Amino acid sequence: MGKKTVRDIQVSGKKVLIRVDFNVPMQDGKITDENRIVEALPTIKYVLEKGGRAILFSHLGRVKTADDKKDATLAPVAKRLSELLEKPVLFVPETRGAQLEAAIKGLKDGEILMFENTRFEDIEGNKESKNNPELGKYWASLGDVFVNDAFGTAHRAHASNAGIAANIKETVAGFLLEKEIEFIGGAVSNPKRPFVAVLGGAKVSDKIEVISNLLKVADKVIIGGGMAYTFLKAQGYEVGTSICELEKVELAKSLLEQAQGKIVLPVDFAFTEKFENEPAKHVGPITDIKPNEMSLDIGPKSIELFANVLCTAKTVVWNGPMGVFEMSNYAKGTIGVCDAISKLKDAITIVGGGDSAAAAIQFGYASKFTHISTGGGASLEYLEGKLLPGVEIVANK
Repeated sequence: MGKKTVRDIQVSGKKVLIRVDFNVPMQDGKITDENRIVEALPTIKYVLEKGGRAILFSHLGRVKTADDKKDATLAPVAKRLSELLEKPVLFVPETRGAQLEAAIKGLKDGEILMFENTRFEDIEGNKESKNNPELGKYWASLGDVFVNDAFGTAHRAHASNAGIAANIKETVAGFLLEKEIEFIGGAVSNPKRPFVAVLGGAKVSDKIEVISNLLKVADKVIIGGGMAYTFLKAQGYEVGTSICELEKVELAKSLLEQAQGKIVLPVDFAFTEKFENEPAKHVGPITDIKPNEMSLDIGPKSIELFANVLCTAKTVVWNGPMGVFEMSNYAKGTIGVCDAISKLKDAITIVGGGDSAAAAIQFGYASKFTHISTGGGASLEYLEGKLLPGVEIVANK
């Protein structure tokens, strides 16, 4: 990798600012998926073992009003991090000020603190999200070096990444950011072939640039999920009440022409009349759909087709479920894709964050993939071939 990592700097005795992505799902004050915390542990442990004084910070959720603060504190995350590290994590419930500064000054080598949700600054005029120069400069003043390990926010220039980097001597990547650059960046720039991309999710509009870019580099692009119905409509099929972006039909036509046979679409579907977790009324080709029906998943022939396309792949990038996997009756397509990818031998298999990462973890396939990205929007923009601010700020070797 051409970027410097935490291995390339001296951290012993230094105050090491570490931007992590602990934007984890919470319910009633409890963490429901701790994958992002677990993925950050190697960098944190390395800094502590090398005698650095770790200062962690992250955003959590959206904080638009003072009332939002009570449900967006990072205190439960700090508690869970302490359990995972098996050592105390000092939590400072402030984002700036004398209490935070005193706590940092009191840190000893190999100790760790975490301060409050960076987006608590947002309600004072979007200081964090809009990369307020004064805030970035202040946070930079709290440390000696900066380790960016938050891929989930790498597609945004915020005070807590770009702002700090502009005001500190050196910015390097943590081990998680290093992995994301190597796997996702490598898949797009220099993939082992055959390279198969699997795209799902609801809307073509969310992934236009991803599809366009992957058509340039992938050998095949499998399209499932809600996006498929816009492409089927572009081919002249009726799709009933299935999700379909009518304003994107012409775009889908042009992508199909551009693809020159690279795009692989589902061939059968699970039909139902209501968006409910009831068994499908029937399964069949799109020509079987009735005007009052929708499809909520792909069918068994599509799973078989996709598995056949995938079976020789040496690089696979998957982003987006094949159906409404949150409903057990419409999870078969997503599970089928998980299963097909998990069986590949000697292949680099990457899950591009978001719902597909959640599905891989939920269905027990997490350990079967080479890499599960922690970034949703960041993964998509990287797959589009865009430069990410949170990666660009990292010093080159």
